Amino acid sequence: MEVTEITAAKFSDMIRIAAHRIKKNAEFVNSLNVFPVPDGDTGTNMNLTFQTGAKAVLESDSDQVGELAKHLGKGLLMGARGNSGVISSQLFRGFAKSVAAKDTLSAQDLADAFAGGVETAYKAVMKPVEGTILTVAREGAKAGLKAAAGTEDAVVVMNAVVKAAKRALAKTPDLLPVLKEVGVVDSGGQGLVFIYEGFKEGLSGEVEDDAYVPDEVEMGEMVSATHHQGAQAQLNPEDIVYGYCTEMMVNLGQGDAPKAFDYETFRQYLNQLGDSTLVVADDEVVKVHVHTEHPGTVFKYGQQFGTLEKIKVDNMRLQHESIIEREKEAPQEAQPLAAAGVVTIAAGSGLAELFKSLGVTYVLNGGQTMNPSTNDILDAITAAHAENVIVLPNNSNIFMAAAEAAKAATVNVAIVKSRTINQGMTAMLGFNPEATLETNEAAMAAELGNVVSGSVTQAIRDTTIDGLTIHKDDWMGIIDNKIKISEGDRQQATTDMILAMLDEDSEIITLIVGADGSKQEAEAVTDAVTTANPDVEVEIHQGDQPVYPYLVSVE
Repeated sequence: MEVTEITAAKFSDMIRIAAHRIKKNAEFVNSLNVFPVPDGDTGTNMNLTFQTGAKAVLESDSDQVGELAKHLGKGLLMGARGNSGVISSQLFRGFAKSVAAKDTLSAQDLADAFAGGVETAYKAVMKPVEGTILTVAREGAKAGLKAAAGTEDAVVVMNAVVKAAKRALAKTPDLLPVLKEVGVVDSGGQGLVFIYEGFKEGLSGEVEDDAYVPDEVEMGEMVSATHHQGAQAQLNPEDIVYGYCTEMMVNLGQGDAPKAFDYETFRQYLNQLGDSTLVVADDEVVKVHVHTEHPGTVFKYGQQFGTLEKIKVDNMRLQHESIIEREKEAPQEAQPLAAAGVVTIAAGSGLAELFKSLGVTYVLNGGQTMNPSTNDILDAITAAHAENVIVLPNNSNIFMAAAEAAKAATVNVAIVKSRTINQGMTAMLGFNPEATLETNEAAMAAELGNVVSGSVTQAIRDTTIDGLTIHKDDWMGIIDNKIKISEGDRQQATTDMILAMLDEDSEIITLIVGADGSKQEAEAVTDAVTTANPDVEVEIHQGDQPVYPYLVSVE
């Protein structure tokens, strides 16, 4: 099928099919995470980011491609999650700029738009790394320009873009040694290829598998699961028996040797873990909603039947506390802005309380597997209600979304690039509510190097990294974002990790117990560590964080 003019209707088709492609393949993209940890969320981030852009296009009644592309770019930017999501948003922001004044697109316009996206994305990244999504986008754009020089058929151009992007993706392990060591291609680049394939199918009308296109209702569900907003302000948070609203979507029969799925058995097991259980299933997918005290157990059970496409955990006790606090506020008078405030990003009611005790103004629920969007962070900055706001991302995958939120904010914002929860807490030691934004930024950034960060989580596949052999279901000790320990026993893995974190200057160890951790086990680890190092002091706190049973800092 030849297409010499891309109309608004055709462009919308391209966006809808691309949204479907990245959604259906998000879990596969997640599986390409270099580390075998249950927080490989590149696919999830790119999926949710693209759904917000696609939803913005669907909500528009414009018949101009330039206007639709503008809505796409804006939606992607405000919904951008994680570094891959932010880079994707920049690619299509540049795309939108290139076609801003156009009612329809020619083959040359399409090629120029991809090239414009690459230019914008490279400018947005301070230190571009080859072998990533940027490389895939650049090579695809180059091929598109070359093809456009010899044809007026936009389908030919799009085919060239896809083919070149796939070739570049296959070569990413040659550009990034860590990809070659683990035996995967770049996850962000793979996500972009799926999006481009959707563009190609929407443009040509030749859908390679099922012709299903997500409708507006489904995408709205994916973007924001806005259930339970009618919580009663009179309810005491202490009365909530099951504190974590937990959701997951399981692709049945996918992954390593999954169990056969039986609806009744599945639902009854989840009923034992909590209440408000909802299980909806067909032959391919099961969607789950349950209130529980052990979200990790729910996710592990789901993985027995297939791969997890979407997971979500909300702390309902914190949500109810926020509702009660808002009810107590007097909305009649607008309160003046405070001089300084701090926003931090963390998941877990205990972590939230710890951060508040250190002087944090607002704790945004999020982190690993739950990277907040640009708009989420912008709302948190507004909620801090201060003239000068420091943001502590506590995760390098949130840096770019935080930076975009800072640009969009109406107050002064600085990002202190804490890579871990432990660094975020240590950074608060440098915060002075009476100091200037610049002084606080410098003082808090200087604190980041004063802590060694450790975390314990479970391997989701066999692999070898930096010479360390890791088996599926091993417990891994990760020190400053490098896997150093792999053990079959969680208590031993935690003990070994902490011992590896210590040096002759170590004085204080902080052990934060997660939702799936155990205070009794933490005390046993403490005994082992202090027996070997009687001069160190260990503090145990309840953090309630998902994914990581234990977070550790050494100062």
